[in-house]
Amino acid sequence: MRRLRACLGAAAAVSLAAVGTTALVAGNASGATTALSNRWYAAAPYLMPLDNDPPDAGAIMDATGLKAFQLAFILAPNGGGCSPTWDGTAAVSSDTAVQSVVDAIRAKGGDVSVSIGGYGGTKLGQACSDPASTAAAYQQVITKYGLHAIDFDLEEPEYENTAAIRNEIGAAKILQQNNPGLYVSVTTAGTADGTGWFGKQMLLEAKSQGFTPNNFSIMPFDGGFNGAASQTSALTNFNAILQSTFGWDQATAYAHEGFSGMNGRSDTGEYFSQADFQTVLDYATSHNMDRFTFWSLNRDRQCTPADNGGRTSGTCSSVAQNAWDFAKYSVKFAGVTPPTGTPTPTPTPTPPNTACKTAWSSTAVYTAGNEVSYNKHNWKAKWWTQNEAPAASDWGPWQDEGAC
Repeated sequence: MRRLRACLGAAAAVSLAAVGTTALVAGNASGATTALSNRWYAAAPYLMPLDNDPPDAGAIMDATGLKAFQLAFILAPNGGGCSPTWDGTAAVSSDTAVQSVVDAIRAKGGDVSVSIGGYGGTKLGQACSDPASTAAAYQQVITKYGLHAIDFDLEEPEYENTAAIRNEIGAAKILQQNNPGLYVSVTTAGTADGTGWFGKQMLLEAKSQGFTPNNFSIMPFDGGFNGAASQTSALTNFNAILQSTFGWDQATAYAHEGFSGMNGRSDTGEYFSQADFQTVLDYATSHNMDRFTFWSLNRDRQCTPADNGGRTSGTCSSVAQNAWDFAKYSVKFAGVTPPTGTPTPTPTPTPPNTACKTAWSSTAVYTAGNEVSYNKHNWKAKWWTQNEAPAASDWGPWQDEGAC
C-alpha cells in the first residue's frame, strides 16, 4: 500500500501517547533538544525529503501552522547490509541533505519523526540478523537526528516475512526501552475488516513480545475503499481487533489506534477528498484516537494539466485543491486552528495523456521511474523488474498511469 508510496515515496506505525505529554528529549546535530507534544508527532504527515519533488517544509509551516513531519523512508542498503539508508541509496551516516531539512524545521519551532519501511525496497528487519542488530541500525538514526519519535511502517511485502516482523517488533521494543519517552507508531495495511491476516499476525507478534507502542495505525486505502464511510467502518472493525487481541476495552483500544490515509487519488484509483478527511478527522477526535496522518505532503498540491491529474502521482493529489489543504487536517488533529486560506477551487477537467510510451518488452530490464506502454495504458516502474508484464496490482512492480 501507499505505493505508489515506495515509489511515490505511506505503513505500520505504532503510537501510544496522551495529548500534551512530552516525548524524549535528545540532542542532535543542530543542537535542538526540546520535543513537541506527542499530539504533534501523532499528527505528522509523511514527507519524502529526497524524492518526489520535495516541497519546502518551512513554506508548509507558514501556510498551515503545521509543526511536525514524518520523514520517509529508512531502508537497508540496496546493495545489502544491516545499516540505515534513505530510500536504500543514501547512507544515514554521511547524510547532510536530510539533516539540513531537519535543522530548518527545528529552526522554525517544529520537529520530525522518521519512518522506516514502506512498500518498496529491502527493510532492515529483512537484512539484519536479529532484533538487537535491527535496533542498533535504527538507533543510529535516532542518534543522528536526535529523534523524539519514530514510525514503523510494516506492510507488503515485509509483513509476510515472519522473521522480519519478529526483528522489527523486537527492535521497536528495544528502542522504546533504551530511549525513554520515545514516541513509537506502527502502521500497517487496512482492509474493510480492519486489517488482513498478516496485519493480525503482526499484532500477535507484538503481544507475544510484550510490546505496546503508542498506537497501531491502519491505512484504509488501496483495498476497495470508497470515501470516508468505508474508512471509518474499517477503523471501527480494527478497534474490535485490538480489543480481542490485547484484551483492551473499547476506549483503551481507540487510545492505541491510528489512521493513516492517502490524500486525493490512491494507487488503485480511489478518491479521497477534503470532505472525506474532515469526516475521518471527526471520527478520530470523537473516539479519542491517538493518531491521524496521511501520505503525503509531496502530494498535497493540485496537479497541473501537464501532470495529468487523472492518474495517481507522487507529486500531486489529482483532486481539486489549494496547496496544503490536507495538511490542515493534521493541524486540526493536533489541536490548532490553521490559518484561513482561499476556498478550494472548482474541479476542472484535465486532458488525458494520450501519447503512448515505448512498448513494454519481456526481455528488457526496467528500474524505478522507467515508463512503458502495454495494453493501451502507460505504466511506470516502481522498482527493478524484468519479464513482469504491467498489470493493475497493488503489490506488483508497475504503476498504471492511465490510458494512452
